[in-house]
Amino acid sequence: MKAAFLAEQAMLTGQCGPQRVVLRCGAAAALRLLARLDYRLFAVTVDDGRPAATAQSLDERLADLLFHEQLELAGFCSCPCGAAQADTLVRAAREHGVELGASWMIGVTLCHVEAGNRAGCHSVLLDQGAETAWRLGPSRIPSRMATDLYGAAVLIAAADDAK
Repeated sequence: MKAAFLAEQAMLTGQCGPQRVVLRCGAAAALRLLARLDYRLFAVTVDDGRPAATAQSLDERLADLLFHEQLELAGFCSCPCGAAQADTLVRAAREHGVELGASWMIGVTLCHVEAGNRAGCHSVLLDQGAETAWRLGPSRIPSRMATDLYGAAVLIAAADDAK
């Protein structure tokens, strides 16, 4: 089974609390395309110091937004140290029977890209302005780049077709 690991920030936008957060434009269509391609969808969240109740509310809000779009997450991957981590993806893959070599990490920072690459996934960097340092290295180079989640889904579909 293959998976799309999606950084929370790639799917959501908004401020002022979880109830004001909405799906990014095109996110639902992108997730539907990935689901039609038989990707299991996982949200990757990062412990950024917000209270646990707020993080749980945000996870619940995301699940609710996706439910209204007739989409479902296979799970949440929570990274404890302020940045996406490969071992979190590896653990989720082991628990859910995911083949990492056939899977993708879609993120908005090079830390997301690095986590995906180190876990053995392909990676897509959404260039939405979240990455500011641009510290490149061998494990921080994305397989693909896109401007939004729908563009990433189309690139993944094209890569699947090329196999």
